[in-house]
Amino acid sequence: MKRTCGKWSGEDLERAVSAIHRGDMGLCKAAEMYGVPKATLSRHMSGKNKIASGDVKFHGHQLMLPEELENELVQHCLMLESMYFGLRVDDLRRLAFELAEANSVPHNFNKQDRMAGKKWYYAFMKRHGELSLREPESTSMSRAQGFNKERVHAFFDLLAKVYDEEKITPERLFNMDETSLSTVQDGQSKIISKRGKRRIGAMTSNERGESVTCVVCTSAAGWFIPPMLIYKRKRMKAELTNGAPPGTVFSTQEKGWMSNEGFVDWLKHFIYTVKPSKDAKVVLILDGHVTHAKNLAAVQLARDSGVRMISLPPHTTHRLQPLDVSFFGPLGRYYDEAMRKWVRTHVSRPVTTWQVAELLGESYGRAASVAIATSGFKATGLWPLDVNVFSDADFSAAAFTDINRPMPLNSPSAGIPVLQTATPVTDSR
Repeated sequence: MKRTCGKWSGEDLERAVSAIHRGDMGLCKAAEMYGVPKATLSRHMSGKNKIASGDVKFHGHQLMLPEELENELVQHCLMLESMYFGLRVDDLRRLAFELAEANSVPHNFNKQDRMAGKKWYYAFMKRHGELSLREPESTSMSRAQGFNKERVHAFFDLLAKVYDEEKITPERLFNMDETSLSTVQDGQSKIISKRGKRRIGAMTSNERGESVTCVVCTSAAGWFIPPMLIYKRKRMKAELTNGAPPGTVFSTQEKGWMSNEGFVDWLKHFIYTVKPSKDAKVVLILDGHVTHAKNLAAVQLARDSGVRMISLPPHTTHRLQPLDVSFFGPLGRYYDEAMRKWVRTHVSRPVTTWQVAELLGESYGRAASVAIATSGFKATGLWPLDVNVFSDADFSAAAFTDINRPMPLNSPSAGIPVLQTATPVTDSR
């Protein structure tokens, strides 16, 4: 049911009050003519409302918490969110009640449930536009602890040294990473359906899909190396390459993901495309997976070819990997769109690994843009090199989880502990 209260404006109220004061009409007639409820008009005429009297309109409840307490509550919400322990709606309502009780603030919150009402919550969120209700991404404890200030600063110190030694420019700085391409869409977009219908569905190609590993590499200047697709099979078939992005290379692996031999094959593809030399070396930033960091054949090939491979610190790729930050999100969305389109035009046929290259060919070009690549390097601070893209709040989750104690929800001014240790980062040079 649509809300009908409060439809009248302050101008309507002013006209009604003026008409009654002038004696042009009575209370009932003014309420009917100007659309102001009779009870509301009566209160304004009698001056019983301390906040809204005369022609002053005030719709809603009086501010329950003083402004300084509300501001502390806002800062506490932001601080907990930065630590990956954000408040839910009910948590915020309970905390508001506890703050009012602890500070002896008169209120009309629900004393039985010990929480503020929903109307207070909506008004609070409207007053503080810097807050919004969002669905969080799941972040493991390892990632929260791994992205700490000392570790990140040590990594940036290493990068600064390498950049200076090799006189690196953006076209000679690369990031490589892998993603999984499934034969089933990751999610479903909203669709138009009949109002009130309880269950609606959308077609997917399978209940459980197969996956193909896609290896992507881009430079800080926005140049994308042709990707590599790794299939879970023993023999390669020409049909698996149909519709792939130009220059794509293919590999087969027993388990369908990167192996030591597969990474060496990709590195040869990278060297053939980029053509580095010992006089003009390139820097390749990648995660510390065992196939990258502990692959002797790959390390030796990189050294002989003028490639300096630098591993990201453990559990920091969600913030320091440019492809993770800016590219894989758009690629996933475009890939799912291409898959939905394929399913609609090939009724009763499921998507299999035979169509993955074609779907990638349709989506890769849309995602592989200069703007997306350069924004990833900028957002991670890798180019231009700038560790200051991360504030102290970005490291607060690591600082908090380093000390095994709960954060009290009724302490908006609780301090942030300082992390004492860091894991060193290494250069494969």
